[in-house]
Amino acid sequence: MRNIVFALIPTLLLCGCVTAPADGSDKIQTTSEAKRESVQGAVSAPLRDVNLLQTKIPTVLLEAMADPYQRPHAATCEAIAAAILPLNGALGADLDEPAVDEDDLMDRGKGAALGAVAGLASDVIPFRGWVRKLSGAEQHDSLVTAAITAGGVRRAYLKGLGEARGCPPPATPSHILTGTPVKSQELKPRYPVR
Repeated sequence: MRNIVFALIPTLLLCGCVTAPADGSDKIQTTSEAKRESVQGAVSAPLRDVNLLQTKIPTVLLEAMADPYQRPHAATCEAIAAAILPLNGALGADLDEPAVDEDDLMDRGKGAALGAVAGLASDVIPFRGWVRKLSGAEQHDSLVTAAITAGGVRRAYLKGLGEARGCPPPATPSHILTGTPVKSQELKPRYPVR
């Protein structure tokens, strides 16, 4: 066990300054997403637990937290679209866009393996839950989640304003998914029943 810890220390120090997604995008990540994205994210889990490595919250999401319903200075379609584009960069695709099913079996296996590596790396810290609470890591994760929620509300509000003004996308919902059947919540038996 000691050998593993000593082998992880240089790796943790090398990845200590990484706070952005591995693909270089501006999209914000929660701690669990960062842990499952890459090997660097998985082995840096203890640094996140002791609050030495934090997710950087984009300014546009911090502004959305301050007032998600703030009216844009100019209520034109161009101004609304200009306010939505940075939110799209920080949050990723909106709910009105069709989901690209890239989560195949290999990606799920990779995520599970990286989650296991992150779990092993985090197990190095005794009383991890208390350490996260006392170090402020848990509070920062709550702030990241609140910023993502506020950004989503802000984007929906701006798209609603664009819809009311008759703007084209991205200043309004795309309505591509209109007519998509609603998923059923009925319970189905797991095995065939006669």
